Amino acid sequence: MKKEIIISGFGGQGVLSMGKILAYSGLMEGKEVTWMPAYGPEQRGGTANVTVIISDDRISSPILSKYDIAIVLNQPSLDKFEPKVKPGGILIYDSYGIINPPKRTDIEIYSINAMDKAAEMKNAKIFNMIVLGGLLHVCPVVTSAGLEKALYKTLPERHHAMIPLNMQALAEGGNIMEKK
Repeated sequence: MKKEIIISGFGGQGVLSMGKILAYSGLMEGKEVTWMPAYGPEQRGGTANVTVIISDDRISSPILSKYDIAIVLNQPSLDKFEPKVKPGGILIYDSYGIINPPKRTDIEIYSINAMDKAAEMKNAKIFNMIVLGGLLHVCPVVTSAGLEKALYKTLPERHHAMIPLNMQALAEGGNIMEKK
């Protein structure tokens, strides 16, 4: 198994954190992993994306031009990365930030109302975990147990009390995925 993933959105949406947690989850499960963030100098409010590769075998290069999975959280990210999803790949988008939905017919497209679910759960900070839950629902690249271990590894100890809420958000994300 090898999955090449791009996660993209505005700075402040937890894009880089999502990629880091996903990469650490792969490490916790003994997989080969690369994590390559990219963001503009403005960071919060600017565009940010992260490439994560998770594989059972060695990874030859972290540089990609096409992706198996794209998670896009705003319109500029959709416009940029929809054409770069490999035929047969998966595109996941949060409907809150998208004006013109994806049009391709040669990929699987899923919508997730993560922003609405985070508001319903009364915590905007779990938005990215809801999206990750959606990803794991349609393509289980890592297990939720591996992800929980990664949260303990990546979050500062003062935030460990939030891990049960993060795990609940992960489960909710799987429940609200909608195939388009």
